[in-house]
Amino acid sequence: MAKASATDDGWTLMPSAAEDIIELMTWFRSRDDVENWGGPEFRYPFTTEAFLEDINWGRTRTFSLTDTADEFAAFGQLYKRKGRIHLARLITHPDRRRQGIGQRLIRLLMAEGRRVYRSNEFSLFVLRENRPAYECYRSLGFVVSDYPDDTPYADVCYFLTLPAETQP
Repeated sequence: MAKASATDDGWTLMPSAAEDIIELMTWFRSRDDVENWGGPEFRYPFTTEAFLEDINWGRTRTFSLTDTADEFAAFGQLYKRKGRIHLARLITHPDRRRQGIGQRLIRLLMAEGRRVYRSNEFSLFVLRENRPAYECYRSLGFVVSDYPDDTPYADVCYFLTLPAETQP
């Protein structure tokens, strides 16, 4: 079993295992679900191979959040993007949304990001129509920032940033 990266009141953030990814794939019931999470280019319907390719499995720091009963509750990724610690593909189990799990995931991912990367800022993208995710990020202090020039989908996504020293 992988070593925990971070814990919070019995919740544990750990590098994702292959079985987590298999379960994660069941959280998406439609093309809209996948697009809201993975963006317009994420393939749907997907095969296991396509899903692993689209999440950059093995090339991106990939984490699973488990609750106090060791149940898989949320997923997210971290990587360095244009000098920032970038949070990507953040999701809470569909049956467990609106319980603060997304905020817990992001706080733990930010702690991990500070541990492994040097940067003054966090960043993430969110589809404009994904209001619940947008509100979650804003509640943690993320602000809408100038959209990176070379990044597609400026018409459908917000680019949000947060100073790395912020402790939400």
